[in-house]
Amino acid sequence: MTNDKRASGKIPVTVVTGFLGAGKTTLLRHVLTQPHGRRIAVIVNEFGSLGIDGSLLRSCGIEGCRDEDIVELANGCLCCTVADDFLPTMQALIDRDDPPEHVVIETSGLALPKPLLKAFGWPGIRTRMTVDGVVTLVDGPAFVEGRFADDPEAVAAQRAADPSLDHDNPLVEVFEDQLASADLVVLGKTDLMTSDAVVAAEKAVQEQVARFSSRHVPVLKTSEGRIDASVLLGIGAAAEDDLSARPSSHDGADDHEHDDFDSFVVTVPEQTDIVAFVAHLEQVAGRFDLLRIKGFVPVAGKARRLAVQGVGTRFRHEFDAPRTADLTEGHLVVIGRHGLDREAIEAALKTQG
Repeated sequence: MTNDKRASGKIPVTVVTGFLGAGKTTLLRHVLTQPHGRRIAVIVNEFGSLGIDGSLLRSCGIEGCRDEDIVELANGCLCCTVADDFLPTMQALIDRDDPPEHVVIETSGLALPKPLLKAFGWPGIRTRMTVDGVVTLVDGPAFVEGRFADDPEAVAAQRAADPSLDHDNPLVEVFEDQLASADLVVLGKTDLMTSDAVVAAEKAVQEQVARFSSRHVPVLKTSEGRIDASVLLGIGAAAEDDLSARPSSHDGADDHEHDDFDSFVVTVPEQTDIVAFVAHLEQVAGRFDLLRIKGFVPVAGKARRLAVQGVGTRFRHEFDAPRTADLTEGHLVVIGRHGLDREAIEAALKTQG
């Protein structure tokens, strides 16, 4: 593993990006459990008003993982709030008495990486930090299902027939921009796929990356975020110096709109039957075509809170941290395409049976 901090005098920064539910937080928790011999700070950026991923990291129980090294930026996408949130946060980290030796940024699932990379060219940051690498996670099963890709031939035919038509799919734009900025792509959740599906997905991801970049971008496969930290930390890309090699669908624009997506928090009562509750979440997610449901819920008779994470209709759950006295009801973050029927979704989530 190269040590870019000693070589350049700059603090290396790894940007971990990927679509909603790709497994970024799981990957980070695994990295933090490994002996990497350096003081790491983690910045977690969420889309939505309730921070979930930062809390998951703080409750990891990993020795040496200090709460003050987990910085959460909620209710705003980093690529749109660089000046307001990101730059002051990075400056504060640099100015610590014990500054981190490596910084890992987990972007929100809706973030475009390139505006964030551009921020490392700002005075006060450029001379003291460098983007060691951009790691893009791809949800293998979702990718195989085609959740984030249109039919390129059909779109090309329609555009050729009527150039005035706009067939941009915001989900595809975000996904493609994340791939185009990558120095390393991680194909995750391969344990949920057949061997043939893994091979096909890996080939398709490599073809996608080749469409946007002439750079060599390795594609690695994993399950449960199990990747050696030495593979992720120490890439030495200095990504802020080759922005032109990382094209974006929003190049030339000041920012991008998140009006394509809605996010809100729903409170739900304490649960008694975990299996029935998760099945209910699956049903609601499918009924309203939701992208994500994630949050924490108290369960009667249990001393720990239940953490739930859903991508589409696929859910996983675990008891993670001790239940606090003030956790009397659950809080779920709901994310979907713009135009969600919030009232109906809230009513559905609160009502079971």
